[in-house]
Amino acid sequence: MRVLAAMSGGVDSAVAAARAVQAGHDVTGVHLALSRNPSSYRTGARGCCTLEDARDARRAADVLGIPFYVWDLAERFHADVVEDFVSEYAAGRTPNPCLRCNEKIKFAAVLDRALALGFDAVCTGHYARLVDGPSGRELHRAVDPDKDQSYVLGVLTTEQLAHALFPLGDSHKSEVRAEATERGLAVADKPDSHDICFVADGDTAGFLARELGEQPGTVVDESGAVLAEHDAAYAFTVGQRRGLRLGRPADDGKPRYVLSIEPVSRTVTVGPRDRLAVGRIEGTAPRWCGAPPGGQVSCRVQIRAHGETLAARAEIEGDVVRVDLVEPAMGVAPGQAVVLYDDTRVIGSATISHTVAAATI
Repeated sequence: MRVLAAMSGGVDSAVAAARAVQAGHDVTGVHLALSRNPSSYRTGARGCCTLEDARDARRAADVLGIPFYVWDLAERFHADVVEDFVSEYAAGRTPNPCLRCNEKIKFAAVLDRALALGFDAVCTGHYARLVDGPSGRELHRAVDPDKDQSYVLGVLTTEQLAHALFPLGDSHKSEVRAEATERGLAVADKPDSHDICFVADGDTAGFLARELGEQPGTVVDESGAVLAEHDAAYAFTVGQRRGLRLGRPADDGKPRYVLSIEPVSRTVTVGPRDRLAVGRIEGTAPRWCGAPPGGQVSCRVQIRAHGETLAARAEIEGDVVRVDLVEPAMGVAPGQAVVLYDDTRVIGSATISHTVAAATI
């Protein structure tokens, strides 16, 4: 096949491209320039998309002997990922920008352009597996549970999966680094990026403050009593415990957590941990990695990128997904994704729009 290998400048995408070459595909490397003002150097595992990353990707392509290009998608990335991130926080929700990037950039903008240019597939360094099942190509969890990225790929459709390659799905990270060393790839020991790529210093609250400015409001308890003032409701997320700066301790002396965020009145409500227990999750804008399931389905769900899976029953009604959890989950934040699994297979995902407290079900 003619394969376009997305090369970030890290070890995973470099080894994924190398494996595509070894498999006999006609591979071309491409680095996605996603930052409007890329810095020259990254700091350890902070951020990505720097000029250094672009050079590392080019050097890896040279070692592999494949053509290499840089595609400037900075404006598209800013509109579809960065602005979405800011607007979601402004609305009191907690988005996942990596999931949005996979949906809007890597497997929409890039894949669409690749197909238009005559490529058959896009290859990335994601840790996930593709399995040809009875009803078409299926997305499954990676072999390495610590690196599994199927959660952030749960937005991909059957058509997109048909044109995707994830060569690392059957490997552990230690094996990938060892292979990179054997192949003479200079990125073999390069640290992984653990932060939001466009918030390279890791200060999400500071980034949002620069984008949205001060929006002062109050922190209240469930009775409505004012406990403190804050500079911006967008600096909080459901389930947060630290950094609340409350004026007085709870009557029982126990920690308090963010229970809800009301962006219009800029009110942040806090309370005891047991009030975070959620028994039902409602999601919208579902994306199915195969045929949409009908009616009710028993499954397991994941509500955080590296969280545990929870037993559940899901009911699909048009564009609404209702998930009843067998055991309550704590601190489920609207804006995140709920991803449905059948064992290791990804069924699909939806964006969490609403939760119902376990005590009220």
